[in-house]
Amino acid sequence: MEQGTKYSVIVVCLNAGQRLCDTVKSILGQTYRNFEVVIKDGGSTDGSVEALASAYQDSRLHVHRLKDNGIYDAMNQAVKLAAGTYFLFLNAGDSFYDEHVLERITDEIKHKKADIIYGNLYHKALDTIIYAAPEINDFTCYRNVPCHQTCFYHRTLFDKRGYLPKYTVRADYEHFLWCYYKRKAAICYVPEVIASYEGGGYSETKENRKRSARQHREIVVHYMGKKKADFYRLVMLLTLAPLRSAIAGNAYLSGVYNGIKTAIYKDRSKR
Repeated sequence: MEQGTKYSVIVVCLNAGQRLCDTVKSILGQTYRNFEVVIKDGGSTDGSVEALASAYQDSRLHVHRLKDNGIYDAMNQAVKLAAGTYFLFLNAGDSFYDEHVLERITDEIKHKKADIIYGNLYHKALDTIIYAAPEINDFTCYRNVPCHQTCFYHRTLFDKRGYLPKYTVRADYEHFLWCYYKRKAAICYVPEVIASYEGGGYSETKENRKRSARQHREIVVHYMGKKKADFYRLVMLLTLAPLRSAIAGNAYLSGVYNGIKTAIYKDRSKR
């Protein structure tokens, strides 16, 4: 009999090609075995779902082919089909950082009472580890919350509501702020690299970056108020946030930048 925390690793996809099999392979290869893989496919026609079914016959793999109205609607559908205690969302093309991630996270859960447990991210395209802030506060929420590939959500955080699909690029960000400000979720950082991120995703196109900025503004004003949101925007400008973002996204400079950021985070966590 399987013991310990059960995880639902959720992958939503549409015509993902070989990337879908690569992602599922990294999940099924975990040394910790008490999990399920929930595939929510939006109606792929490229043969990727058929290839997955041919490659893997595993009772923990559950494929659901349902029409949806976009990525966040697909995530909401998947949540309703999931049976785990904690949910983690991976995109097709992403993977676990190594085969021991769930084993290490389970050890952390034994000692921590948390609604959200999050860690760090390896960015494949930049070949660097992006370290998350070790503390969630107002400024962290304004600046940059952990990405969904590194967050394990307790299922109760989706009981009352899921993602709001009207935020076509920022619904996962909005949901994190809702968990923090409205649900008063206990959120805990662990110094582990959780996932390898493919890069170049849906939110990174030029048009979606514009949408992201507009949606970010609406969300932070809603949760923090206009006065505080304006203050943090000024802080970001004065600390050259656009320049720092460009450096962080540069393949040659990102390693140095993230090394400095990590040292700062470690110093803060010791205080």
